[in-house]
Amino acid sequence: MNKRTLIQSAIALALAASFSSAALAQDKPLKIGVTAGPHAQIFEQVKKIAEKDGLKIQVVEFSDYIQPNAALAAGDLDANSYQHKPFLDQQVKDRGYKIVNVGYTVNFPIGLYSKKVKSLAELKEGARFGIPNDPTNGGRVLLVLQDKGLIKLKPDAGLKATPLDVVENPKKLKFVELDAAQLPRSLDDLDASAVNTNYALSAGLNPKDAIAQEAAKSPYVNLLAVREQDKDKPWVAKLVKAYHSEEIRKFVQAEFKGAVLAGF
Repeated sequence: MNKRTLIQSAIALALAASFSSAALAQDKPLKIGVTAGPHAQIFEQVKKIAEKDGLKIQVVEFSDYIQPNAALAAGDLDANSYQHKPFLDQQVKDRGYKIVNVGYTVNFPIGLYSKKVKSLAELKEGARFGIPNDPTNGGRVLLVLQDKGLIKLKPDAGLKATPLDVVENPKKLKFVELDAAQLPRSLDDLDASAVNTNYALSAGLNPKDAIAQEAAKSPYVNLLAVREQDKDKPWVAKLVKAYHSEEIRKFVQAEFKGAVLAGF
């Protein structure tokens, strides 16, 4: 065997190894991080549709809003589906994540719940009101309360308003900031609490029983996120296509009956 033949054989073996590695990589499921509840339920349906397009998916559930982005940034996940853009923007700013939005998913109008009163008007002076302790969701709730006429915020407070931005508070509401996942349990101790719909449904709360609810049109539509380096990869387009299918739209409408809205 001459030198040229040896080189050609080496190249052929290298290419074969490369193709074999690529095939193995494609056989490895994509890990998609979600929070428990509707996001997990929806992605189990997306998983079935994506598989028809050659994508294998492993759904990984989380119980908080912080770990799914940390896991994605670290490479332990390929994508996640659980957050809205203001939250992602804040995480990118605070933690320097190279994570981007590749497609919108669903909207969860946040609800205000109470076991002690049946309307916001019944809240007494000094009532203790639970809100999420992360800047974006906490600000979101304060904007709802302003919209309902309970408080007034500084004109420049924006989407990241905090209790410090409240300039008028006729009922002297006392804001109790808690992790979003803990808010359903706070209803036994507080006069009222804002609860994100995914946590409300997981806790057995019916959004129809909320004493007030955020308007359907808001900046808080949820999204699919991936690492910036992956955004143009073919599997990302396939994943978005599966989520944006008519089957998923119909599933969301039928399963959640208006508590969750398709945002695509």
